[in-house]
Amino acid sequence: MTPTPRFRPPLDPDFLPASLWNRAFRQACGPDPRPFAIALERGGGAVSVFRTCVTRHDSALNQRYAERLLKFLLWQKGGYRITVAGDDQLAAYLRAVYSPTGARSFDYDFMGERVYGHPMEIHSALYDAVPEEREAAAPLGRHLEGCRIGFDLGASDRKCAAVVDGKVVFSDEVPWNPSAQSDPQYHFDGIDDSLRRAAAHLPRVDAIGGSAAGVYVDNEVRIGSLYRSVPRELFDTRVHRLFFELQKKWGGIPFDVVNDGEVTALAGSMALDDGAVLGVAMGSSLAAGYVTPQGAITSWLNELAFVPVDYRDGAPADEWSGDPGVGAQYFSQQAVGRLLPAAGIDLPKDMPLPVKLEEVQKLAAAGDARAMRIYETIGVYFGYNIATYADFYEIRNLLVLGRVMTGVGGDRILAIARELLQAEFPELAERLRFHIPDEKEKRHGQAIAAASLPAIPA
Repeated sequence: MTPTPRFRPPLDPDFLPASLWNRAFRQACGPDPRPFAIALERGGGAVSVFRTCVTRHDSALNQRYAERLLKFLLWQKGGYRITVAGDDQLAAYLRAVYSPTGARSFDYDFMGERVYGHPMEIHSALYDAVPEEREAAAPLGRHLEGCRIGFDLGASDRKCAAVVDGKVVFSDEVPWNPSAQSDPQYHFDGIDDSLRRAAAHLPRVDAIGGSAAGVYVDNEVRIGSLYRSVPRELFDTRVHRLFFELQKKWGGIPFDVVNDGEVTALAGSMALDDGAVLGVAMGSSLAAGYVTPQGAITSWLNELAFVPVDYRDGAPADEWSGDPGVGAQYFSQQAVGRLLPAAGIDLPKDMPLPVKLEEVQKLAAAGDARAMRIYETIGVYFGYNIATYADFYEIRNLLVLGRVMTGVGGDRILAIARELLQAEFPELAERLRFHIPDEKEKRHGQAIAAASLPAIPA
């Protein structure tokens, strides 16, 4: 099954959008599909349920659909106890794929023991016996009173800001390289240094809020590319409760840390005064966050760097998970670096990806057609993938930011994505509102949103 896209990425014409493949699959199910559901249970008894259908006759097609669907749901919602309802054979197939020796052993290990502290389980059930959905949502942040510090930890820099009653009085950005560091003290000292820089501009510090790439549950670090070089035993003893150590050093004041994508979505929701916000940040990787239509966040992971984007055989593989065709390779500095050879731009192999991106941005600003083709390629990727997101999220507002989106290249990405949506998915294009923050909002909005995370006890 190979749907034909109306738009082809100029530097990657074999790209097979997940949104088109899934649409074609639903059509292939015909007038009498088999009901099918996947339920995912995660911490605190929360359960997410996704109801769909599969074909009655094409087992290979069903396997492809179910495997990619579970991959998306795992990294969108999270879960360690999976119930596959409506097809025992598909349940057995997924149990073999998502296992210690299966093709998705990375997901099995990380989603089970690393994130939730339980081995991943995949069970089979009748469709009518799928567990009931139990979603939890809670308000996030929006606390602006007092003297606060907000920080954001990325792969190539760490940012911090001093905030007084919701206004930024100081901001700072420091380069660092955490993913290459095996000693957790590097991470502790770097974050503490940023906090001290901000604190120097405040009369006192009432609360600290931060965002960082990775998965954080109740301020505990579960996984994250920032700590990928730290040995497992040191991760468990030092990184897992890193922010509790920092909180102790800062006198036990309120101290909250969440995924950077959640703070991105929160900042957008605060700026728009609206909910149903999906925020995506194309930086060193792909960060994402979601605010519900009611203005709250869920206990979902929203790690869209790992969700399927491209369904073709031989799609580029993620260097960490080993899975082909997932988001980090299409919406990040990695994507720009990957497309350089196809664009005919020759940069030194040992040049860091952030510097390569800067060089491409300079070329684009000067009108270089080769550089613009990189952005046009990402624009096609993005347009089709917005439609994929809309299959899984209720979205009224799409917040888009990150270093890849800076300058004329970012404008071109959005122009292509909008044009594609209007042609391929007109109903979605009609109801979706894009929000692209300006430089002040990007710097200050994110800082204010992060600083607003902790509540100060009365």
